[in-house]
Amino acid sequence: MADTLNIDEIVQRLNEANTAFIGYCASLTYEIFFCQPVDKWSPAQQTKHLIAATNTARLAYSLPKFIVRWYAGKPNRASRTFDELVAKYKLKLEQGGRASGRFVPKPVPASYGKEKLIEEFSNAMKKFGLAVKKNWKDSQLDQYIAPHPLLGKITLRELCYFTIYHTWHHLENIRALTKINPPGL
Repeated sequence: MADTLNIDEIVQRLNEANTAFIGYCASLTYEIFFCQPVDKWSPAQQTKHLIAATNTARLAYSLPKFIVRWYAGKPNRASRTFDELVAKYKLKLEQGGRASGRFVPKPVPASYGKEKLIEEFSNAMKKFGLAVKKNWKDSQLDQYIAPHPLLGKITLRELCYFTIYHTWHHLENIRALTKINPPGL
């Protein structure tokens, strides 16, 4: 991946992650999608987690810039590259970092509806990309920061990178989970 993605490339990568995630989840049966393994999140819970994370991240791109600056301050370093951001996130996970608070999804009953949940995720991703593209210039993504519960204060460019990678990360978790736990187990 290029060192720095511009806004158009970010939106393209968000769309690619969105398409891959919803395509895979849509292919799962209801039984697999809502199956609650011991000590792991179901695909439905992972989808709920991504919705919460993406909608929360979108706030940084939807609020007036002076509010973002007032709330989080100014960056004191250059934005990391995509690969550097991913490496930092993986390190935090290896060190035991986990989702907390409202980012930990409750069990999701099948009655909620797989299609409804997938649509909510897709809409969250589309709104995120639209907020970035509509409200921000490329250079501004490096001039503002936002708090991240695991990574600390990160630039808005890094938050875009995180949202892209986070989606792929959970898609890989779901793929691994559905190989380990086939229907009926």
